[in-house]
Amino acid sequence: MATSSSDDMIDWFEGVAKNAGKVQMEILKMILEMNHGVEYLEKWLGDIDVDKMDAEALQSIYTSMVPLASHADLEPYIQRIADGETCPLLTQQPITTLSLSSGTTEGRQKYVPFTSHSSKTTLQIFKLAAAYRSRVYPTREGGKILEFIYSSKQFKTKGGLSAGTATTHYFASKEFKLKQQQTKSFTCSPEEVIFSGDYKQSTYCHFLLGLFYSPEVEFITSTFAYCIVQSLTLFEDYWRDLCNDISTGTLSPRITIPYIRRSVLDLIKPNSGLAKSIRSKCEELEASDWYGLIPMLWPNAKYVYSIMTGSMQPYIEKLRHYAGDHLPLVSAEYGSTESWIGVNMDPSCAPENVTFTVVPTFSYFEFIPLHRPHHKACEAVAAGDGVCGGGGGGEDYVEDDPVPLSRVKIGQQYEIVLTTFTGKS
Repeated sequence: MATSSSDDMIDWFEGVAKNAGKVQMEILKMILEMNHGVEYLEKWLGDIDVDKMDAEALQSIYTSMVPLASHADLEPYIQRIADGETCPLLTQQPITTLSLSSGTTEGRQKYVPFTSHSSKTTLQIFKLAAAYRSRVYPTREGGKILEFIYSSKQFKTKGGLSAGTATTHYFASKEFKLKQQQTKSFTCSPEEVIFSGDYKQSTYCHFLLGLFYSPEVEFITSTFAYCIVQSLTLFEDYWRDLCNDISTGTLSPRITIPYIRRSVLDLIKPNSGLAKSIRSKCEELEASDWYGLIPMLWPNAKYVYSIMTGSMQPYIEKLRHYAGDHLPLVSAEYGSTESWIGVNMDPSCAPENVTFTVVPTFSYFEFIPLHRPHHKACEAVAAGDGVCGGGGGGEDYVEDDPVPLSRVKIGQQYEIVLTTFTGKS
């Protein structure tokens, strides 16, 4: 259900979105005040006293003097951080962790600095997104979420920094626990399952606990759509063992990691009636190629929520098969490993048509206009007080000079440039 806290989040966001131009200048000033003196900025801004400049003048100086950079330009600095160099290179904030990108943009994973600010903005966008979803699909306070979420294995860099995916860092942060408390929705699985490092064992336990708590599950989610599809495909092999576990209150020999077994067995109890009901439904689903699996097994689920745009679009058809005719698919927010970018203000919109509104407090955004000769420009994505595209240039595109968020135009396609609190991207 919508709450006063949700309304406060939406009021805050709509206020900053309407004043995006001014907010963006203040965010850039904040980033530069926080990070002046770092080696990368010293090259371009030298002795300029950013503290004494107003936001508009500082924006003009920054965009004229600091050139656009790719990750390749920043990679030598990030490598020095990974190797243990402690002098401020890209940010004055302490960097104890490096994120690995998904690799969906350039085809390879890359290091990205991760700070406390990264977790805080993740919590903020999740709360904002939940506020908009609650207006369209109200959920019960204290309900459960069946989350197919996984922590990959972390490793240490040469300099002793922890490295792993951004989601791994987030699930380990205090903000992940705060998100559950503040949105009043709680994941079915304990952290031992999330952090097992074994995908199949975690997935089995996600299902077991999701079924055990099935009447309480309010929605199904994962970071990416393919994770849900892949997990539901495994369910077709798991369901008999799952029914047996629920009936007897035991745990399949499939689960071999001792601390996972302990954490799950502490939660489940024998429930032969529930197991019998699930078995009957699965036999019916198996005969219909598992069409409508989700609403059949989780009848109180309001929607399926995940990133479904970009490289995730091919999974929508299969996900819709599992969701059936009436369970909505809600596209999650638009972001990158470097920064969150936009929120989905219309959760009822089909994933194929979703637009994202830029959150102007997360980073300083610039937009490179892309022109494709003799081709109609693709419709861009709604963004703050203008319009921006999901981006992505190429040999066929001609690039113009970047413009700020306040000067983007409807119908023009753009590539996004981020200046983040942890270094220019």
